[in-house]
Amino acid sequence: MTLQVLTVSGSHYECGRQIGLACPELIRRMIANTRTIIAPGLCWDDYRRAAQPYQFAAQRAFPWALDEIRGVADGAGVDFLDLFILSVEELFSTSPASLCSDFAACSPATEGHVLLAHNNDLSPAAQEYILAIEWNFPDHPRLFTIGVGPFLSIGVNAQRIALTGNELFLNDTRPGVPRQIIARAILSAGNFEEALAIAIHPDRASSYNNIISSRDGRIVSVEASATDYEFLYPEEGWLVHTNHYTHPRMKKYELDPREIPGSISRYERARTLMQTRTGPVTLPMLKTFLSDHEAAPVSLCWHDPAGKVKTVFSALIDLTELTVEAAVGNPCQGEFARIL
Repeated sequence: MTLQVLTVSGSHYECGRQIGLACPELIRRMIANTRTIIAPGLCWDDYRRAAQPYQFAAQRAFPWALDEIRGVADGAGVDFLDLFILSVEELFSTSPASLCSDFAACSPATEGHVLLAHNNDLSPAAQEYILAIEWNFPDHPRLFTIGVGPFLSIGVNAQRIALTGNELFLNDTRPGVPRQIIARAILSAGNFEEALAIAIHPDRASSYNNIISSRDGRIVSVEASATDYEFLYPEEGWLVHTNHYTHPRMKKYELDPREIPGSISRYERARTLMQTRTGPVTLPMLKTFLSDHEAAPVSLCWHDPAGKVKTVFSALIDLTELTVEAAVGNPCQGEFARIL
């Protein structure tokens, strides 16, 4: 399957509108699919009402991000709030359904390059929604994202700030700026310090584990909840992360520790691969790590025989050279293509 790549330019609203015009059926299917997974006893209007405090918080903090979503909705001919609900993952994330594995490396683990690798594991149905988008704005850095429809999972901007990372499942979620909007705003940053500040925005509703990297070799994994955070730094030039809290002080925010053995298994395997590697970290090496099947089916390259979760895309980033390679589907089977 070939990754669809869109290039958009103009105001935030106009960029969004161009995305909506380019793939209206995809946007409509995303909304229709989400409407089938609402909790028992609730209806879609309940979700529309519940999303409004998140909308107000996002509008106060990052109005331009809502302009993008409003543009997508208008371009695709759908209701804005129906689409905005898809960015409020806090309304749906009660158990691990979106899973990722990440590697990040810089000197001395590499030969001077900042290298990132990411596997994104979702429902197999999500694979058809994966988009790569180049965004060109007059007021923000140019950026390149990969994600589900218009909503990013990872990205890099022209200031050589990169965002990768993992979904966390936390017990202190509250109404506020959705973590998806926080992630998008991180890539609006003009420098590393600004990106870190956005990741710990005081009005955030929850948080991903946001791995923020810069061309000059700074890498920080921002392991956060809605009300707390810790910074994790590379050890000997590398770090890995999956879908659970690893900092001792943050483990109290785990929603359900019984749900994380698979994440712990992937995390330990990723650490082992980095610790036992021979030679400097390279992109070809990271590709083999992303394709690893140790402890399958709950492996770094995920093939779920039950059909509930699989790796839907993978990416390799050289932030020093500002290159991105990506493959749709499992990295052991997909062909990586240079898309930036």
